[in-house]
Amino acid sequence: MKTFLVTIFSFLLFSTIVSAQVVGKWKTIDDETNKVKSIVEIYEIDGKIYGKIIKLFKEPSEDQDPICDKCEGALHNKKIIGMNIITGLVKDGDEYEGDDGILDPAKGTVYDCKIWVDEDDSNKLNVRGYIGFIYRTQYWFRVK
Repeated sequence: MKTFLVTIFSFLLFSTIVSAQVVGKWKTIDDETNKVKSIVEIYEIDGKIYGKIIKLFKEPSEDQDPICDKCEGALHNKKIIGMNIITGLVKDGDEYEGDDGILDPAKGTVYDCKIWVDEDDSNKLNVRGYIGFIYRTQYWFRVK
């Protein structure tokens, strides 16, 4: 019985540590310009992972509080700041994944998603959006 309880406690502790690694604020980088694009806050509710944009880095001449005019459905013409772009990812080993799990507000496109903390650098988050076997991975960096 004692071994069983230790095993259960260890599993719960490990699960909490893994989710805690992805939870937090992450800096996104534009693939084309290599400039900081936004800060996304990743959080957990009922064992699922969500992420919302809390800050955008825009040029002075750009709209500082843009709307998602390319988004469809309930997100159409909603403000991007405060918008959930990661929704309902569930744990699968050391990763979190979900169908239609990430939104690119610049294109209004939703992709299946998988995220995981880089095994060599806990301050680097791998964010993969994909459709079928075609995917692209971005690297986000923990905000300290």
